[in-house]
Amino acid sequence: MKKVISICLILFVSAEISAQKDSISIEAKLSSDKKTLEIKQELVYYNNSGKDLSTIKLLNWVAAYKNRNTSLVYRKLEDRNNDLHFARPEEQGKLLHLEIKSSVDQAISVDNLSGENLFVPLNEALQPGKSVKLQLQYQIQLPDKKFTGYGISDENIALKYFFIVPDRFDPDNISERNYHDIEESVSFNTYWTINFNLPEKYFAESNLQQVQAHSFKGYLDSDPEFLISPNELPSVKINTGDINTEVYFGYKLSQREKENLEFYLPLHLKFIKEKIGFVPDRMFISDKFRAKEDFFGNNDITFWKFKFQLFTDAEKADLDYFGIVAKKILDESIITDKQNNHWFKNGLKSYLEIQYLKKFYTETKLLGSLPEARIFGVKPLKLFHASEVKLIDRYGLAYQYIMSQNLDQKIDEKFAVLSNFNEMAVSSFEMGSLFNYSADKMGYENFDTLVKNYIAKNTDQQIDPKDFLKELSERDKRTTYLADFLKQKNRVNFKLKKFRKEDDSLHIKIYKNTDLPIPVKLETKTKEEEKADYWVETDENERTKIFSVPALDIYKITLNDDYIFPESKYRDNFSYAKGLFSNAKKIKFKFIKDIPNPEFNEIYISPKIRFNNTYDKFLFGLNFKNQSFFDQKFLYSVTPMYSSGTGKLTGSGSVAYSFLPAESIIRSLTFGVSGSYFHYDYGLAYRKASIFSNINFRKDPRSTVSRGFSVSYNYLERDLSPQMIINQDYDKYNLWSAGYGYTDSQMIHEKSLSVSTQGMEDFNKITAEGFYRWEFAPKQKLSLRLFAGYFVRNDTRNNTFNYGISRVSNYSFSYNLLGESASSGLLSQQFILADGGFKSFIPGSVNQWITSFNVDSSVWKIFHVYADAGIYKNKNNPTQFIWDSGIKLRLIPDFLEIYFPIQSSLGFEPSFKDYAKRIRYTLVLNLGSIINAARRGWY
Repeated sequence: MKKVISICLILFVSAEISAQKDSISIEAKLSSDKKTLEIKQELVYYNNSGKDLSTIKLLNWVAAYKNRNTSLVYRKLEDRNNDLHFARPEEQGKLLHLEIKSSVDQAISVDNLSGENLFVPLNEALQPGKSVKLQLQYQIQLPDKKFTGYGISDENIALKYFFIVPDRFDPDNISERNYHDIEESVSFNTYWTINFNLPEKYFAESNLQQVQAHSFKGYLDSDPEFLISPNELPSVKINTGDINTEVYFGYKLSQREKENLEFYLPLHLKFIKEKIGFVPDRMFISDKFRAKEDFFGNNDITFWKFKFQLFTDAEKADLDYFGIVAKKILDESIITDKQNNHWFKNGLKSYLEIQYLKKFYTETKLLGSLPEARIFGVKPLKLFHASEVKLIDRYGLAYQYIMSQNLDQKIDEKFAVLSNFNEMAVSSFEMGSLFNYSADKMGYENFDTLVKNYIAKNTDQQIDPKDFLKELSERDKRTTYLADFLKQKNRVNFKLKKFRKEDDSLHIKIYKNTDLPIPVKLETKTKEEEKADYWVETDENERTKIFSVPALDIYKITLNDDYIFPESKYRDNFSYAKGLFSNAKKIKFKFIKDIPNPEFNEIYISPKIRFNNTYDKFLFGLNFKNQSFFDQKFLYSVTPMYSSGTGKLTGSGSVAYSFLPAESIIRSLTFGVSGSYFHYDYGLAYRKASIFSNINFRKDPRSTVSRGFSVSYNYLERDLSPQMIINQDYDKYNLWSAGYGYTDSQMIHEKSLSVSTQGMEDFNKITAEGFYRWEFAPKQKLSLRLFAGYFVRNDTRNNTFNYGISRVSNYSFSYNLLGESASSGLLSQQFILADGGFKSFIPGSVNQWITSFNVDSSVWKIFHVYADAGIYKNKNNPTQFIWDSGIKLRLIPDFLEIYFPIQSSLGFEPSFKDYAKRIRYTLVLNLGSIINAARRGWY
């Protein structure tokens, strides 16, 4: 009996503690210049930890904007945004002054007021369930709004995360929590009273209930946000049935947009309430929230002066605001730690979107009405499989895209380390697909009822979504796999092995590559498009299942159609029951990259026209490859080309296979062979055959660091001129090479390091190169490069394999030189940053060792200065010191640059009669490099 009483007391005390709600009362005065806030604040804080507290942690997140050494700055740099790093002092945010007093008016001192976490010592321990009242008076300098969407701008002032508040997700007040601009909630279930003292003719709007002008009051399960503006802000009232909600907007609405919202918002709220059982009376949608949560992929496509509309303005408003409103309602109704449980609300948002699309956009295509666009009377996009893909398929396709590159992350990865693309593809789309898959299996009404009940019984309480998964598995045991599924990167694959007809039944053999008890949806179809659906149950550790269906007149069998489950591949999910060769993948030729159709072996044919060098001149040909928009393990590419300079057939080809282990220190292991045939001089061709292997090591998808190891064997054969034969030049040689590379392409401090070795019958060399580039001001950079090369053995007959000083010897034909053998003229002036890296034409090459140092610095806009210095030694010759300097015009960074030498070991070069011939240039005609540079920061 005593035990029962003790348990009841514990439960009662715990319930009392958890029911205690903090309250925060704020009087905030905006300065006349609208850059600072004077704040008087009263905080009533309850100890919800279950143990005595001697300190209280307060979040001072305005300090995240104080300088360039905060976590926020580093995260923005990962996203390729350096605005905050280079912020001027007047653009930064900071705490200017802070006084804290206890309830008895006793001053409390706090160390390190510049920190994002302020640990406030208490005079006496705060017992569980008890409260303490603190009086705060402080002044903050507001940051520029351009950094995070919060702060000051010419149009308005957006406030969020600037007030000093407790961290409700850390009841023990121990762990530091820094601001990362990820929209995480920290002050849930708090009663707020906020009064603003604003300049005349200014308006304020908030997600808090407004009790009078500039005054707000009420409970929130999310953080308060405010918009202060000289213009009155729009709103839309919805009064339909049992819904009485007003939606406020932190931005201007056009008349057309408002009319669309007045039509669609009632439909959105009604649909969402039917699914989750809750709609708030008041919502505030900021410009930042709209941009973050709108519908990805429905924007118009603008190309040069042309504009192609995928969806009508009304459809875009419908799609955009359904997702925006759904996420806003989920944020207001569910309290959970975003860092650890981001997938729950993101997944539910995608689930709601999927249900909405199923109801109103069932047959709508991914590209909207774009495939119907005519060019010269024809519809060219109809040739693409992408024109047939449904809009609802985007959830499975986005995951397929990132998974095919092995850059996906596990669903329950901490939010702060998710890449931008995985935030959408994994946290939202993949999880939403799993919720939809489970709902389809157990019945959508059952799933929706479970969600409604779970949200209702956890109102105003912090939840652990794993409890929801537990309840889900109790309702349908075939969803028990989800708990483990979230904890790892998955490569689940269902495969139709074979089928056998017996009497009136069709026995279908299904294989899965996992021991998890995941059900699979099987669909049969007749030629008359009559469909039948079946759920095939699989037990734990059961990898092969034979399932029988009525034979009838089945023509096609499909597993998990329409990408409804996040599988690793869909090519083996189809089988035809009619025809002798019906299950052989048919070959389909396409002219441009496309979303792959898993029912076909697709070969992409694209015309190629490019300038190779002065010998081949323009090359005309066709490229045949199997690479679609999604990466594949097995890739081939064959490009026969016609050389306009020689009138001969040239070209290249390659075949490669990659292993992509989901959980390993290796991201990809690739083996391949390649070959090419081009010309390197007038009338002289080379043939190159290679065998190679590359290892790319695992990387944090948010990180800019990449590491890799490569090894290759190259067989080269060259035609020789009579003079080259006399000089005993090499016509055939074998090159072995191995190397390790490290690159860190972060914005401010870009660096790389490579070490390699190369050899053949007559030589062995070791080469090392380090590179560092510092952006010391916006678009102003200082580059440093150190190169070292050493011949371990050199018994070569000539200087073919020597290190270059100002020109590289392209004996492996790995550099894109416009004039491979040019010794004079414009083509000979092309500069490749390799070997010694000197821009002045310093004669000679190196057959023993060389060390060089290259410096390049911005001066003004596109004007740079450069300098090179080095020491080298040739056999039987003394050590030489060389140097040069000059001016560089950086027209297109890293792709088109021009070098004007000034002073060097040769003298004052502008005084030379042939100075024009000494000007160098860099020209990189590689579209892939430009695309890779543009992708940085996305994944």
